[in-house]
Amino acid sequence: MIRFLSDNTAGASAEITDAILAVNRGREPPYGDDPWSKRLDQVFGEFFDTEVRVFTVATGTAANALALATVTPPYGAIFAHEEAHVIRDEGGAPEFFCGGARLITIPGRHGKVTAENLTRALESNPPTVHTVQPAALTLTQASEFGTVYRLAEIATLAEIAHARRLAVHMDGARFANAVVTLDCHPGATTWRAGVDVLSFGATKNGALGAEAVVFFDLKRASDFELRRKSAGHLLSKSRYVAAQLLAYIESGLWRRNAERTNELAQRIGAAAAERLLGPVEANEVFIELDEEEKRKLRHAGFEFSDWGAERSSATRFVVSWDQPEEDVRALCAALSRPGARLSRR
Repeated sequence: MIRFLSDNTAGASAEITDAILAVNRGREPPYGDDPWSKRLDQVFGEFFDTEVRVFTVATGTAANALALATVTPPYGAIFAHEEAHVIRDEGGAPEFFCGGARLITIPGRHGKVTAENLTRALESNPPTVHTVQPAALTLTQASEFGTVYRLAEIATLAEIAHARRLAVHMDGARFANAVVTLDCHPGATTWRAGVDVLSFGATKNGALGAEAVVFFDLKRASDFELRRKSAGHLLSKSRYVAAQLLAYIESGLWRRNAERTNELAQRIGAAAAERLLGPVEANEVFIELDEEEKRKLRHAGFEFSDWGAERSSATRFVVSWDQPEEDVRALCAALSRPGARLSRR
C-alpha cells in the first residue's frame, strides 16, 4: 500500500528512539520524579518563552479531554467548531471527563471558527440558571481541514472568549505544522495570542507516543495532576515520554519533520489543482474525487480516507514525516492525469 491514510501510520524518528534507549538504563524514580520529567517545565518554558506547567499523557484524546475538564465544570459548555476532533473523533471523552459538560458546535469554512460565528453562538447560549454555563473555547491548530489560524484570528477569538470569562484551549495535535506555516515563534500562536492551555502533540510528527498538556495560565493547572491520576494517565515510567518530548524540542525535530510534511503536502495540492477543496496549510490535503477516480487510485495501491457524508466526493490525504518521496511523486503523477488509467507501481 502507498499510505496517505493517516500520519499515525508513521514510525518513530531516530532522535526519538535514541532518546528512549538513552533513558533505558538503570533504575529511576517513578511517577514523574525522574530527572527527565523534572526538566519539562524548564525546556517547554524556554520553547514558549514563558513560565509553564507541563503534564505528560499517553494520548491526544487524554490531553484534550483532561485539559478541557480542568477548565470546565460539569454544568459548563465547551464551544468548538462543528468538525473539530473533540466533536467528531474523541468518543465522548471530553463530556465524560468533564462529568456532564456539553459541547456546543460552531460552523465555519475550512474547519475554522470565526469571530462572528463565535459571538453568535455565545449570544445564543446565555448563562442562566436553566442553561449550561459557557466555560471554554477550543481551537484546533492546525484544523481538521488542514488549515491554520492566523495570529490575529486567535487573538480576536481569545479576546471574545476572555471577555465572557471563557478559558481558551488549543488542540495542537499538528501544532508543529501550524507553527512552520505561520513562520512564527511557538509562543506567538499560543499564550501571546490568548491561549490558556495547549494539548501539545508529538506522536503524529515523529514521536513513538508522546503528548503533553501545557498550561500557560498557571492558576488553571491547580487540579490537573489529580485529574490525570484519577483518569489513569499518570504514567509510572513517565521518563520514557518525557525523554521523547525533550528530544523532540531540543533537537529541532519538531520543525524538521513539520517542514518536510508541509512541503510534500504542497506538492500534492499543486497536482490536485482545481480539485482542491481548501487551502493546503499543513500536512493534510483535501481533494474532490468522483467514485471512479477513487476506485482507480485505490486499485493503483493508494490508501486514503473518504471524508464527510457517505458517497461524498471529498477525500483526505495525509503526509507522514517519513513518507517516501516516491510515494508523493506517484500520487502527484496520478492526480495530474485525472482521465488517465491508473496502473499499479
